[in-house]
Amino acid sequence: MNTTTALPTQRTSETDRTVEATRVLVIDDHPTVHLGLAAVIAAADGIELVATATSGLEGFRKFVEEVPDVVILDLRMPDQTGLVTLRQILDHDPDALVLVLTASASGEHVIDAVRSGAAGYLLKDTDGAALINALRAVRRGEVPVDARLTRALARMTEPSTRVQLTQREHDVLRLLRDGLSNQQIGLRLGIRPTTVKTHLRNAFDQIGVADRTSAALWAQRHLGEVSVR
Repeated sequence: MNTTTALPTQRTSETDRTVEATRVLVIDDHPTVHLGLAAVIAAADGIELVATATSGLEGFRKFVEEVPDVVILDLRMPDQTGLVTLRQILDHDPDALVLVLTASASGEHVIDAVRSGAAGYLLKDTDGAALINALRAVRRGEVPVDARLTRALARMTEPSTRVQLTQREHDVLRLLRDGLSNQQIGLRLGIRPTTVKTHLRNAFDQIGVADRTSAALWAQRHLGEVSVR
């Protein structure tokens, strides 16, 4: 829902930041997230919600129309990924400030978002005070990243030779990389799907990812470099 009537022609200037509210656009496909963020922002001094969007394409259009100071962007969208929307926004305006807010704690996703130009990265269960602090930090030129993601980031960026997997963890990651399901991996290795799931969960902890897609990407890049214990 667009909460303004006039369309601005430019982003709030550096000299106006002390007197003008920080104008925020929220791009997320969950209405409950919109409501929650609207309540948090309404209670904060100096921050204004100017528009919301429920898809990446709508979000990009609202960005062009509203020229917000900060965009809050979910990575998972029904029409296109948040990373695609992030790149569209930054292609249109390289100075745009986009704060990624997502349910994924994957280090791989953080790195992809930061490499694409995100100004910060928070998890969706971040409390209201931390979110407001992050919005203000982004305006100051800082790059806020949820503290819970620092270990995953460290593991994703450290040399893969420091990762040690069991032979079984190595095997399930290799087959996951090749596109097999848990049931197919179990049949190939002669173990139960629940056992495959356990090995994958342990491997995820070792390499610092939170989901199968990130694990498969990590395996494509690094599996040949790791030691087996």
